[in-house]
Order: sequence, then structure tokens, then C-alpha cells
Amino acid sequence: MTHFFNFEADFMDTLHCIPMVVRMKLDTCGIKLKLTHWNQLSSLEKEALITMPCLTAEEIETYQSFLQQLVTTKTGQPAGELPTETNPPWLNTTVIPDMLLEKAAEMDVKITPQQWEKLTPLERFALIKLSRPSHENQNFYPALKEFHLI
Repeated sequence: MTHFFNFEADFMDTLHCIPMVVRMKLDTCGIKLKLTHWNQLSSLEKEALITMPCLTAEEIETYQSFLQQLVTTKTGQPAGELPTETNPPWLNTTVIPDMLLEKAAEMDVKITPQQWEKLTPLERFALIKLSRPSHENQNFYPALKEFHLI
């Protein structure tokens, strides 16, 4: 079953924004998918990217290949590539990224190691993404609430 967060509800009907579940897969396979690329995809293509697995080395390679083929077909050139992390922070259940702790502290929220450990990898990914200075942080507080951290 595909998981979307409540804080993403305002765009889930139309899928005009890239959902966190896909964003995590993009980071996993090292693809820089622009929103303009995403919005050129059909509903069926978006659904495929949402539901396709992207965990094992084989799945990651298949996902990357499928996505690059889609983007190349739509735009005439492949999407940009990003470096991937061998041990991404969202899979680490013992270390909370400093940037995330700092963003939470700005809202007088303290995330404990026990809370961090109980989160799913997708929840940890979302919090990391939403805490980045370059990101619009409007969904950070709703995510904290949704994940029962406040």
C-alpha cells in the first residue's frame, strides 16, 4: 500500500507535487527529477513511480532506468543525477541529524532518540527533507504533529 502523509493531502488528488515516497526513491537512486518533469508524466506513470519498489540494488537500478526512460521520452534528455549515500541518515535509527534537531528546537520541540528510532524510514526522510534550510518549511510542524513528536 502506498503511503502519503496528511501534510501532503492538499496535492495528493492531482499529484501536482512530488510526494515524499517518490522523493525518497529519487534520493535513493540518485535522480534529480524536476517538478516540470514530474508534471509532464501521466497519472499512470506517476502511480508507477509511487508504487515501484526501490530498496534492493536491483530495484534501485530498475527504478532509475525506468525513470530515466520516462524523462528522456518526455523531454528528449535524461534527468540530472545526484550522488547517493551508502548509509543515508533516514536509515540510521540511532543518530538524529543536527539540522533536524536545530529546526525542531526553533519550535521548542525536542526529539528523543527513542522517538527517532520508532519512526519509519519514510517519516525520518520527510523530517530530514522538511528541516533543510533550502526547503519551504511550512510542513515541518504538521509533520511533527502527524508523527506524534509533539
